[in-house]
Order: sequence, then structure tokens, then C-alpha cells
Amino acid sequence: MRLSRDAGVAVSKAAPTLAALTFLTLGMAPQDARAADAPAYPQGAAAFQSNCTVCHGPGGAGVAALAPPLLSYPARYAASAEGRRQLAMTLLYGMFGDISVGGTHFNSQMPAFAQLDDATLAALVNYLVFDLDHAAADVKPLAVSEVAAERAQPVDAAAVREHRKRVAPPGP
Repeated sequence: MRLSRDAGVAVSKAAPTLAALTFLTLGMAPQDARAADAPAYPQGAAAFQSNCTVCHGPGGAGVAALAPPLLSYPARYAASAEGRRQLAMTLLYGMFGDISVGGTHFNSQMPAFAQLDDATLAALVNYLVFDLDHAAADVKPLAVSEVAAERAQPVDAAAVREHRKRVAPPGP
């Protein structure tokens, strides 16, 4: 298809306008639009990106045959005292062995993250529960003191898995 000389002039004159619109649309988005995408727990998001995405994926959707998704269980765990313990224990001490999540079986080993401080671990759990899993409004954020209480009672990864068997939420 061949454009006439006049059509080329019209396109040339429109180019600066299109460039300006693109810049305004992409580069100058209102702060409110960016804030809507910002996590409620940025320290937890950073810890997740640094420590968890390699196995669970950047959005927490899991990696087939490696690590389960984190998009439904954390919020359900956070709704009960024993579930909250499970979240803290899993991050502190890791877990290994066969588990089912959403009808899919996983048999691998999650490493311990006890080298992270209690505030970072609490923020990480809260990022999972509220930013990725979108917990109900009546679920309370995990407190730093809850992580500290679990750190004060060390267990091994096998005990974490056994505890999980008792408190795993029913359903998919």
C-alpha cells in the first residue's frame, strides 16, 4: 500500500501528538493508579521476591512438580491460631515430604528461613495472606510476637509437616 505525499504529511504532523499521548499514558500515570498496585506489605513483598519466587513463582502461583501455589491456603491458615502457628513454623523451619494443595501432590523440601528476622518473616506472611491471597477483612495480620513465640520453640522440618497434617484447611 502506498501513501500519497499528503497522507505522509498528516502522519508526520500527528507523530508528536501520538508521542505525547504515549508519554502521558505510560510515563506519567497518576500516583493513585500506581498506589493501587503497591503491596500493603512492601517489606514482605521484597522478602518474597528475594527468597520465594524461585520456587513459588513471582505471583505465588507455584511451580509444577516443585512448589505449591500460595494463593488459597495462607489466608485460610491465618484465620485460626494453629494455622497462624503453621505459617510461622513453615517459614522458620522449612518443611519436607508429601503434601497436597488443591488436589495436586508435591514432594519436595522447603528450606528454613530462620536467618530472617521476626519482623521480616511476619511481613512476608502478611504479604502472602493479604496481598497475594486477599484474606477476609476479619483476618488479623500476623504479629512479630507470634513469629518470635515460634522461634522460641524450635522444631525440625518433619515436625512442621506433621503439624500441617493436623491443621491443613479442608477443600481445594
